[in-house]
Amino acid sequence: MKIILASQSPRRKELLGQLVDSFEVMPADIDETINEADRPKEYVARMAELKAEEIAKNHADALVIACDTIVALDNEILGKPTSRDEAFGMLKRMSGRKQNVYTAVVLRHGEQVCRQTVPAEVTFFDLTDEEINRYLEVGDYADKAGGYGIQGTAGVFVKRVEGDFYSIVGFPIGVVYRMLKEMNL
Repeated sequence: MKIILASQSPRRKELLGQLVDSFEVMPADIDETINEADRPKEYVARMAELKAEEIAKNHADALVIACDTIVALDNEILGKPTSRDEAFGMLKRMSGRKQNVYTAVVLRHGEQVCRQTVPAEVTFFDLTDEEINRYLEVGDYADKAGGYGIQGTAGVFVKRVEGDFYSIVGFPIGVVYRMLKEMNL
């Protein structure tokens, strides 16, 4: 069976490679605009669903695996920063605080669909402006929800993780494995 990962994330590619022998990478081009009324869990689930639908339109015979990850602080979605200044502001707000991370996963094969949203919580140490700026100089914040990737240099910001670490990375590998089993794939 043809498997398509609807993402170009290097982490998702690496982790899916631990579950299946071969797959294609085909990022979905969807509108990911965050509206004020959007709630974190609903938004992330909708984005993963839209990504899966977009790819499945032209690949009905394939198993499509789509994911979306967001960071939320005080129930506000922190998307991917569009600038260094925006990333600084996000990280400054998360300093010394707990944020929620949600990764939604959708597996779609024809009419068969399996969905799951996997939550986790990340608590940051108190961060100085100097620490944040040093991190931003590396450029690791670009294209990352909340302006950081836990598996990268921002790992030093993390005081505590509660929940699925791989959900924070963007691909809850254990959950995806169980979803594949549930779909008999």
